[in-house]
Parts: sequence; C-alpha cells; structure tokens
Amino acid sequence: MERGEAAKRRGGGGGGHGGKKRCRSSEEGVEEREGGAGDPALRGWPSSEGREQIQLLEETLDEFTENRSDDLVVSLYQMDLDRALFLLRSYLRIRLQKIENYMVHISKTNLWNRLSEQEQRFAKRCIEIMEKHLEQSVLSRLPYGYQSMLKQSISSEEDDMVPEPQLDTFVFCKTKSDVGAFQLDDTGEEIVDLVADDLYVLRYKSIRGLVDGGRIDLV
Repeated sequence: MERGEAAKRRGGGGGGHGGKKRCRSSEEGVEEREGGAGDPALRGWPSSEGREQIQLLEETLDEFTENRSDDLVVSLYQMDLDRALFLLRSYLRIRLQKIENYMVHISKTNLWNRLSEQEQRFAKRCIEIMEKHLEQSVLSRLPYGYQSMLKQSISSEEDDMVPEPQLDTFVFCKTKSDVGAFQLDDTGEEIVDLVADDLYVLRYKSIRGLVDGGRIDLV
C-alpha cells in the first residue's frame, strides 16, 4: 500500500512504471534545455520540475528504506536517483562553462536576464577577478590607449576583445515534428525540408528559433 502511494506521488498514476517514466522525461528535459556542450547559446533557467522530481525520488527512496522494502526495488530507485543527479550536475557544469567563456558578453546583453541570482553573482565575481588579474599582469604595462580589457585600442568603436558565442557553427540536430520547407539564409537560396524525427547538420544561427521553440533538439 505504501509503495502504491509513493508511486502515485511520483507519477500521478497507479503504478511505479508511470512514475519512472515521468522522471526520465524530466531528465531528458534538462538535457534538451541546455542542449549539451554542442549548443553554443545560453538558454534560460529551466523550470523547477526536474528538481521537484529529484526531491520526490529522494523522499520515495527514504520511505522504501525505512519500510525495509525489497532490496532490488530500493536499488532500482537508487539508480534512478543517481542518474537524475548526474544529469543535473552535467547540466550545471555546461552552464557554468558557458558563463565563464562569455561572462563579459553575457553581462552586456539581454542574456544576463537568463541567469539565476547565484549565476549572476558568480559572473560578476569572475569579471572582477579577470579585470584585476589583467590589470596587474598586463594592462598596466601597456601604452596609453591599449589598456582596456574590452577594446584593442582607444580608437575601437566596439568591444572587439570580448568573446561571443559562435552562432555560425554547425550542429547536429533532430526534428521533433514536421517543420516543412525551412529557409536557412536571408536570400532564400538555402531551403531544407525538415521532417519529423530526422537528423540534420545545420548552422545553429539558422535554426535557433526552432531550437528555442522546442521544435528541434540538439544531439
């Protein structure tokens, strides 16, 4: 009876298999949200669904352990929890790598609003440390007009020393539904027919809208 109640809490249904299926879908959502290391862009912070599922898994595992349930059942739930935590940690590592690589660019664009409060504090601290290090080791020794961390020289009109995500890079992607004829460039010379569940290698900048809209997953 207690197992049935725990399964209902996790899956909203009548069986343990439903609960495990829902948890796996939330794990896949974590991967899809950030697109893995192959996604050059930084996406918004995901919903709390994945963390809620992990919390439910932990509570369910504690209940099974306290009630001395079958060791095999406990082991399966523990494996499910370990897998979910591994994916969450991988997701966070990828986000932090992107923030470290493009922290100045992120701080100067609307990407800043996609960071959590903790990530914003982390980015600010990284920028402060980088500025201090460059000032003490290099910039203070350069001639006047070449002492900026953001510009090559005082004559530069833009921040041409700030790394930005390479949106023109090619990525592997998979369509989730039929998109149909899709224009890849501004001139209309490059058109591809995107069919559901097919794999493609396309320029990220061309399909960014489809990725953000959830119609294409990066693989």
